[in-house]
This record gives sequence, C-alpha cells and structure tokens, in this order.
Amino acid sequence: SAQELQAFRDYGESWYRSRKGLESRFQPREPLARQPQVTAEARCKLVSWLIPVHRHFGLSLEALCLAVNILDRFLATTPVAADCFQLLGVTALLIACKQVEVHPPSVKELLALCCDAFTRQQLRNLECIVLHRLDFDLAAPTVSFFLEHFSQVRLEARGADAGEVADARSLAAGVAELSLADYAFTKYAPSLLAASSLGLADRLLRHRSPLDLRVSGYPEELLRDCMDQLQLLVSLNGRSLSLLLPSDVAQKCPWLGHD
Repeated sequence: SAQELQAFRDYGESWYRSRKGLESRFQPREPLARQPQVTAEARCKLVSWLIPVHRHFGLSLEALCLAVNILDRFLATTPVAADCFQLLGVTALLIACKQVEVHPPSVKELLALCCDAFTRQQLRNLECIVLHRLDFDLAAPTVSFFLEHFSQVRLEARGADAGEVADARSLAAGVAELSLADYAFTKYAPSLLAASSLGLADRLLRHRSPLDLRVSGYPEELLRDCMDQLQLLVSLNGRSLSLLLPSDVAQKCPWLGHD
C-alpha cells in the first residue's frame, strides 16, 4: 500500500541520516601520518591488489570499502612494519567479510593468495590486535552504502529513467573503487565521494536526467572539487576502470581507452 511504501521511505531516510551522522567518527584523518615504513605508494599497491582479490571471491563493494576503512583506521593508530603490510590487508578484508558477507573466504584461501608467506596463527593474532585497537567498532558508513541510497532516491523521483540510474550506479561504483586506492581521497567523506562519483558518472554518460546532487546536502563548490579530482583519476586510469565495469556499461564509455 501507499502508506507502507511511505513508511519504508521514511525508514530509509532516517537510516541515511543516522549513517551520515557517524561518518566523521569513522573517518581517520591522515592515516599514514604515524607510519615510518608504510607510504602512500605502498597503500596504493595493497588496495589495488585487494580490489581484484575481492572480485576473485565474488565479494561485495561494501566488503571492500569496509576493509579499506578498517585498514586506514588501524594505520592511524598503530605503526606497521612493511613486511606485515600485506598480512594487514588480508586481515582487514577477513574482518570486513565477517561483518557483511554470508560466505566469507576462508583463512586458508586468503593465505594462499599471499603465497603462504604468513601462517594461520599470524593472521589470527593480527585479527585480534586489529579488533581490540578498533574497540570492535566496525560498522563504518561506506561509499557503497551512500551509492545505494542516492541511487534509490533517484529511482523514486518522478520521471526517473531506470536504465540511467543503473548505468550511473555501475560507473560510479567503478570510480569509487579506483578512489579507494588513492591516498588523496582519504580526506573526502564517503557520502561526498558517493555523490561526486554519481555526478561524474552522469556527466561522462551524458545522461538527460542526472541525479540532483542537492540531495547530498553538500555545497556545490565542494562537490565540484571532488568531481574534478575524480575526473583526473579516471583520465589517468581509464584502462583499469574499464576492467571494473560490467561490459554493457564499459561499451557506453568509449572515452576510457587505455592507460
């Protein structure tokens, strides 16, 4: 009924406001500031490796976003040795998967991807350290959550084009995935990144009914700044982005070309 549908929308809106209110608490400021051995380049390599790993296991974007959040929050509190950095990456992914996936990958599978450079006990020990350091507080709002919310709001708008909504969501998810690996984007809140990724996707796909970015609550200049940075990221990583997209969406992006 219309009453039930409105109640569902009201619930969705209140949940969105609740998650948005938690963003600053879960967003680490300059996570590498205390790291003597881990550089932005090393972080980029690790997250760029985690992206195909999460796809290999058929995991959600939510799991990947949560893993990167766990990684960055831990880095903000604890110095990490360079030779343990990959272990931290798979540990963060395992913790994230236990939160949001029905069938998380096994410890054995994750260790195999590291060429068995680490033992099961080392992973278990680091898992305990990470969980205690983060006070078991793992329910971070993610780019993935806000992409879904803004896409749903857009779908419910009068005259919405479901095809455009789906294509923008797919392209924006690919752009957001790329941004996870770039340290420069850690300064942006997940909801800002989600809105900007969708705005850029609409622009690149030349959609006739783009998302009204005012729903994000951000001022225009902040959105424009983030979108410009994402546009630069896309222009430098076209080939990588094309590999993250469904084939039907990639075909609508002839400008992607090659790196």
